[in-house]
Amino acid sequence: MSLRIIEISAPESAQDKIRDLGERYNAIDCWQAPRTSWLYKNKKGDPRTTSRLLVDVKDQQELLDALQRAISRNDDWRITLIPVEATLPKPEQPEKIDSPKKLKLRDILKGSITREELHDEMEKSANVSIDFMILVVLSSLVAGIGLIQSDVAVIIGAMVIAPLLGPNLALAFGAALGDKALIIKAAKTNCVGLGLTLMITIISSLFISNEAVLNSMEMMNRTNVGFASIILALASGAAGVLSLTMGASSALVGVMVAVALMPPAVTLGLTLGKGQFDLAYGTFLLLATNIVCVNLSAQAIFRLKGIRPRTWFEEKKAKQASKINTILWFVLLVILAALIWLKTEYSGS
Repeated sequence: MSLRIIEISAPESAQDKIRDLGERYNAIDCWQAPRTSWLYKNKKGDPRTTSRLLVDVKDQQELLDALQRAISRNDDWRITLIPVEATLPKPEQPEKIDSPKKLKLRDILKGSITREELHDEMEKSANVSIDFMILVVLSSLVAGIGLIQSDVAVIIGAMVIAPLLGPNLALAFGAALGDKALIIKAAKTNCVGLGLTLMITIISSLFISNEAVLNSMEMMNRTNVGFASIILALASGAAGVLSLTMGASSALVGVMVAVALMPPAVTLGLTLGKGQFDLAYGTFLLLATNIVCVNLSAQAIFRLKGIRPRTWFEEKKAKQASKINTILWFVLLVILAALIWLKTEYSGS
């Protein structure tokens, strides 16, 4: 059983409601610590009290939303999530007296990370920072060397760095929540990352011979795009989101998702730099297909897992934004699938 402590600092008048919510949403334990200092009083002079609820991670999102609805009208409050490594005595599963309800897909897919934690992580990933740009440069160089030498181990090293993972998942997450600010920020970061990758690889191509590009089996593999590439990208995006929401390490997620992003981007830059436009066109189709599919599948998984805004009004806007984004990505995928079919049909490959 994975556990969390939800710490709520709120006016003393809200404590009864907090205890009731803890009981309603299957909190394992609840305890309080009063604060009497004037520093912890709100504008009305009502002293703040700290309550702590020990909960199973599968129950934390619903309880967290209920707590915010209950105490957000107060002048002064704060909720903090604290991970639990271990607790004694070992808690028992609470007995549910409610009538059994029909199990939904989102209950099966429910992860251990809350919407608030995911939003904080995605917002960090969508920022254009010095560290992000350095990672893009390093990953581009590592992937380029691996592709030229057809060294799979080196290419995997570039996948683990995975600088393009964060912005793409942030874009899908923003679409699922209808967060326009996050969508715009993630899109800009994606453009910066891809643009920097192309600039570095095009410049690097000046120091590489045509034979080195044409004789690289790994690079040639990424100039051939087929319908299997669509399945790979869809699976990568879904696996990435599932791993992220289950609390898997970013390196593991990077291996799952970046396999479909960084190597084709580097191959595109190198083939463009050498004037191999036929090869570059195939790589462009592969890269574009991967980006569209990763975002489409990631957004679908976010929605299936119940990642949505807390309030009804925000959720209504999010559904509209998510619908528009899904239609856009799907239309792009259909166009790319048609282009892939045409290329395959007329090239005979």
